[in-house]
Amino acid sequence: MLVYVVKVKVKEGKIEEFKDATVRNHSGTIQEPGNYRFDVLQSKEDPTSFTLYEVYESDDAVQAHKKTEHYQNWRETVADMMAQPREGIKHEVIAPQEKAQW
Repeated sequence: MLVYVVKVKVKEGKIEEFKDATVRNHSGTIQEPGNYRFDVLQSKEDPTSFTLYEVYESDDAVQAHKKTEHYQNWRETVADMMAQPREGIKHEVIAPQEKAQW
């Protein structure tokens, strides 16, 4: 099981557009068989800062996700909304290990 924590800084004035596009990506991603979670978080202290918390069954599931239409559309749509390149950090899950616990 893999977790990606993706930090995104959005340009002022693009927050609502970014949220809309990201929720569409979220809706598609949670339907994927290898996805366990896809949480979209917005900072209370800095509304331009977002964290995407993604949990996948395997590297294969991550690669399949990156080929989906909803992910490709999201990437294209939000590219010009970002104030800086997004930062993704890959994590290995220690606990919980059981899918049912997610």
